[in-house]
Amino acid sequence: MNEFELRERIARGEGFHLDFKEEMEENNEFAKSVVCLANTDGGQIIIGVSDGGVIKGVLNVDKLMLRIDDIAFNRCEPPITVVQETLVVEGKTVVIVNVPKGAQRPYRTKSGQYYIRSSNRCRLASREELLRVFQSSESIFYDETAVGGSQYVDLDTDAFQGFLQKYVDYGSHGDEDLSLLLKNFHLVSEDKKPTVTGLLFFGKNPQNYLPASRIICAFIRGNDIAIPPSDKKELTGKLPDMLEDVHKFLKLYLTEKHEIKGFEPETKVEIPEVALREAVVNAIAHRDYIINASIRVIVYEDRVEIRSPGKLPNTVTIDSMKAGGSHVLRNPTIYNLLVKMKMVTDMGSGVRRIMRSIREAMNKEAGLNATESEVIVTLPRGV
Repeated sequence: MNEFELRERIARGEGFHLDFKEEMEENNEFAKSVVCLANTDGGQIIIGVSDGGVIKGVLNVDKLMLRIDDIAFNRCEPPITVVQETLVVEGKTVVIVNVPKGAQRPYRTKSGQYYIRSSNRCRLASREELLRVFQSSESIFYDETAVGGSQYVDLDTDAFQGFLQKYVDYGSHGDEDLSLLLKNFHLVSEDKKPTVTGLLFFGKNPQNYLPASRIICAFIRGNDIAIPPSDKKELTGKLPDMLEDVHKFLKLYLTEKHEIKGFEPETKVEIPEVALREAVVNAIAHRDYIINASIRVIVYEDRVEIRSPGKLPNTVTIDSMKAGGSHVLRNPTIYNLLVKMKMVTDMGSGVRRIMRSIREAMNKEAGLNATESEVIVTLPRGV
């Protein structure tokens, strides 16, 4: 960094990636500053500049830099490698500490606390934020985490037995074998607490612990979401059961065509069933279950929308989804069960099948959009 760049940063002021410190902090406080930048997007700590942007400078520079390296290595877990540089301005020396976006996130202080950068300050990460950092670094997946307050008795072990017999060919098992299999499928934790996936697929009452996992279905007479729905249902239960209930709701409001092929009558729903099913299953498989929001399936007069909570995962774009080249899993345990139940393929080509089936059957285009809070699949109606 040169003097011009330093003054430019001072003029901008502290922010998400920049922290000023008039003098060196106590060791634990400085570790907190390093951790919060490494857990977020990285950034710079400039020592010798006041919060108001006045260059004060520091003394004993060599000793200070050794101390900073020691803090980053010995008071941050895992250790963080920072890059330091010095700059002399108006006869005063400032130290610039470059903190990378951590490759081993999440980081914590030696005292066991996790911090993130928010605007121009560091703060303790909430449970949801910490889970998201774990998830983005692929250290852990939310669908494999134990659900607080739930117990082993909240699982419908008969339903799990049925799954094993139908899809895995495991036959019948005693309680001890079942417990081990539940762990192997990441459906319970080591201490036998149900995981998110365990409750979603085999919970007796999943929404008691995961209320946002319900699916909201609505029918609107019109084409504007502001119009009050004529019919609305909040579906609850196990994920496979809710999928079938969504299908039943859609059949109530989508018209069917009856055609004669040869001597046999053939019934067709106005929107290809493969597109409807893929869109709903994709929402179940890829939604962000950390977010306190439900999947919404809305039938309008001119279209059906499937709205899935959560923005696109890292590296995934709308174009890559349409091309079928995107197979980043947010919920690998959920996805694995859907594959075993033959509800999805293991190819990441669901969106392409939706687009192709709509194009071939209706000569129309399905829509795919993403915001910061949800992914929306739009299926045109054949009206």
